[in-house]
Amino acid sequence: MARATTIQALRNRGLSKKTAEVLADAGFTLEKLQKASVDRLKKFLTVKEAEKVVKKLAAPAEEKPAPKKERARPKPAPRGARKGAAKEEEAEPEAPLEIPKKAPNLSEGEKEIYEVLHEIGKDLPRSVVGDLAKKLHGIKLSKKRLSEVLTRISEKYDIHSIDPNESAGIVSAQSIGEPGTQMTMRTFHYAGVAEMNVTLGLPRLIEIVDARRVPSTPIMEIFVKSSHNELEKMKRIATEIETTALEDVADIETDLVNMRVVAYPDDHRMKSRGVTWGELEEKLKKLGEAQEVKRAMGNAEKRVKALVVEAGEPSFKKLQRIVEQLRSTKIKGIDGIRRAIIRKRNEEYVIYTEGSNLSKILELPYVDASRTSTNSIQEIFEVLGIEAARNAIINEAYNTLQEQGLTVDIRHIMLVSDMMTNDGDVKAIGRHGISGRKSSVLARAAFEITAHHLLRAAITGEVDYLDGVAENVIVGQPVTLGTGAVNLVYKPPASFPKQTASPPKPAAPPAPPEPEAAAEEPEAEAKEVAP
Repeated sequence: MARATTIQALRNRGLSKKTAEVLADAGFTLEKLQKASVDRLKKFLTVKEAEKVVKKLAAPAEEKPAPKKERARPKPAPRGARKGAAKEEEAEPEAPLEIPKKAPNLSEGEKEIYEVLHEIGKDLPRSVVGDLAKKLHGIKLSKKRLSEVLTRISEKYDIHSIDPNESAGIVSAQSIGEPGTQMTMRTFHYAGVAEMNVTLGLPRLIEIVDARRVPSTPIMEIFVKSSHNELEKMKRIATEIETTALEDVADIETDLVNMRVVAYPDDHRMKSRGVTWGELEEKLKKLGEAQEVKRAMGNAEKRVKALVVEAGEPSFKKLQRIVEQLRSTKIKGIDGIRRAIIRKRNEEYVIYTEGSNLSKILELPYVDASRTSTNSIQEIFEVLGIEAARNAIINEAYNTLQEQGLTVDIRHIMLVSDMMTNDGDVKAIGRHGISGRKSSVLARAAFEITAHHLLRAAITGEVDYLDGVAENVIVGQPVTLGTGAVNLVYKPPASFPKQTASPPKPAAPPAPPEPEAAAEEPEAEAKEVAP
C-alpha cells in the first residue's frame, strides 16, 4: 500500500510511471527523495533522469519560505481591506475569453457580393460566396449584372436545398449503405507502399462507423519540415522513431550449464538500426552486464563481447522468463511504431509507419504537425480534439469509398460524422452508441436486445412519445416525416355562409305505438255516434 502511495505521489509531481516505480522499489519515500543527491540516485537511474528527479522534487522545498514573507507584509492593513485586496488579486488573472476566428477575413470581392445579396434580400453560405468571388476575380461586372447573376444563383441554391421534413437521415443511410454492398472484403497493399498492408473496403468502413479504438492496421503518414527533407536525414529520422527491441539487434541464447541468458549483439544489424553499444549497456544495466564470452562459431570457438544476465537460482522457469523479458526490452524508438518506410511523393520524402502514436510523433521538433496524420480516429480525438476527429471521419470514409470507385455525396458522410461527434465524444453507430442512446424505447427495442430494452423501460416507467420512424411503423401510425409531418387546418373565407343548425324534420316526433293507436280510433268513432 505504501509503495502504491509513493508511486502516486511521485507521478503527481510530474515523474513518469516507470521512474516512480524504480524509485519506490529502491525504498525511497517522498521525504528521502527531497533530500537525496544526484550521486545517490545515479545508482538506480540515468544521470539525466536523476537530475530531473532532484529538480522536480527539490523545488517545492525551496519555495516554502516565500509565502511566509508575503503574509507578513500586509499586517498593518485592516482585515476587511486585506480580504478585499486578496479578492482583487485573485480576480486579476481572469482575462476575458477570446473566441478565435476560424474563418479568414472577407476579401474585397466577397464584401461586394454580400452587399448585393443584402440589397436583393437573399443569403448564400460563405463557401459559395468564396468560390464565386474567385471565379469573378478579374471579370468586370456592373452592379445590375451582378445582381442578376446572384439572383439566378440564389434560385438554383434554393432548388437544391433539402425540402422541409425530408427524411435526411434515411436518405444518407441508403446512399452509404447501397454502395457498401458493392465493396470488397479484402486487405490491400497501401497505395505507393507495397511492403505495407492496410485494411480497405467494407471492413475499413465498418471500423470507422463503429468508432474502433485501435484500427486493424494503424498507419501514419509523417511529413517533415523542408529543412530536414533529404534522404540521409530522413533515414536517420526513420531509425529514431522505429521501435527497436533487443531481439532486432541481437541473438539471444540460454546457457543451461551456467543458468544464464546471453545476448550476442550483431554489429551489422546494430548499424542498420542506428544502435550503439553504449545504448545497449545503458538499457540493460539493471538486468545484466557486458562480458567477454566464448561462443561456438562453426567448428571453432571465439571470444566475443556479449550481454550476460544471470538467473541467480537453478530455475528453468525463471530462465525462460528472462529470455522473454530480454526479447521485448525496448532499446530505442517510439512506442507503437513497429516499422518506418520512406517513400518519395512528388518532390518530397514521406515516412509511412506501421503502428501509430500521434502524440509522441507531434512532439518531435522536425515533424510538420499541420500535415502529419494517422488513420486512428480515436487517437486524433484524444490529441487534437473533437473537430479534428469529425474531419478525420469524413476524410477516411470518403477516401475508403472513393478508393473502391464508389461516388457518394460528401454531405451524406458529413451528416454521419456530425451524428457521431455532436456531443463532444466519438460515438459508434450501434447499440453502444447512437442507436443505444435513442430516447424512444420502441426504436431501441427494434434495433437489438428487444426484451432487455422493454423490461428496463417497464421497470423505470419510460414514456415513448412516438416521434421517430421505427416506433410509428411498429404501432401502425403514419410516420411524422414528409406529408405525415403536416397537419392541415381548414379556415373557410369570411364571405362563405356560416352553417346553422339544421331545421327539424317534419316527421321528427316518433309515431305512437300501433296497438294504442288502434285502441283510440274506435273510442273516437263511438263518441261521434252517441249524440
